[in-house]
Amino acid sequence: MSDDMNEKDGVSDKSPFAGCAILVAALLVMVFLITFSVVVLFRQFNEIAKFTETKPVNVQIESLEDREAELNALAEKIERFRIAVTEGKSAVLELNANEMNLAIATYGAFKEMRGMMRVREITGEQLTFDISFQLNGKPRMAKAGENGMVASDPRYLNGVLITQPGLLNKEVVLRVNDIEVPFADVPRGFIDQMSPYRITEQFVGDTEIGKVMAALTNVELGDGVVRLVREEGKIPEDTVTDAEVDQSSQRLFTFLGIAASIFLFFVAIIIFSGLRAKKRRDAIGNSDESA
Repeated sequence: MSDDMNEKDGVSDKSPFAGCAILVAALLVMVFLITFSVVVLFRQFNEIAKFTETKPVNVQIESLEDREAELNALAEKIERFRIAVTEGKSAVLELNANEMNLAIATYGAFKEMRGMMRVREITGEQLTFDISFQLNGKPRMAKAGENGMVASDPRYLNGVLITQPGLLNKEVVLRVNDIEVPFADVPRGFIDQMSPYRITEQFVGDTEIGKVMAALTNVELGDGVVRLVREEGKIPEDTVTDAEVDQSSQRLFTFLGIAASIFLFFVAIIIFSGLRAKKRRDAIGNSDESA
């Protein structure tokens, strides 16, 4: 009799309340995360606009006119190093700023760097570049003639990149210490996102440059030179730590962890409330049976 009364009153021991509430909570959390992500994304683009420009600057490309002797000397130096490394011998390749800029201007492998970066200075502490990096601008609806529904106008990071070279996963990378632009301060968070800058990522693998990089045991800075070092019998080791690589991903996982914790907290409250409501209904049903 009491079961019939409970069903007539719309109350069941298997009430869908908790399940529906959890679903609603999940949808609300999802909407919150999507909205929050969009807001953060647009705030990030607004911050990037403060230290970037709408047009690139002219980063000088080294002239090759009447420099055959320098180019031949550079080619011979690089080839001697490549052969020694390939044969497993110890070798050191020293390159000054002038030679590095000549290599960028001469060799097809570095053509993407032309007009984008130029070695300004090399000291015992840092390797400095003049840069003009193209970045994605704020998303907008595509205009007539543009592909897709969403497009953006590029922004350009024009300034000075201050780095230290290192090794990571069989490639030469740049640990970014600072980025200077003439009209604003570049936030530390953006700098950390760029570091390590994988300047030679395209060469990783079974290429001539990739094979030589994989055999390097150190990259050093000297007074006016960068030294690529191969030490016979020594196993190459990373000089850029995993902690430096994982900085940005750690922030992402921290955010996701907080969001997940909030979601689980609300789910726990809803389930607890549903169980308490069920317990009250059971108590009422038991009292009716006693009566």
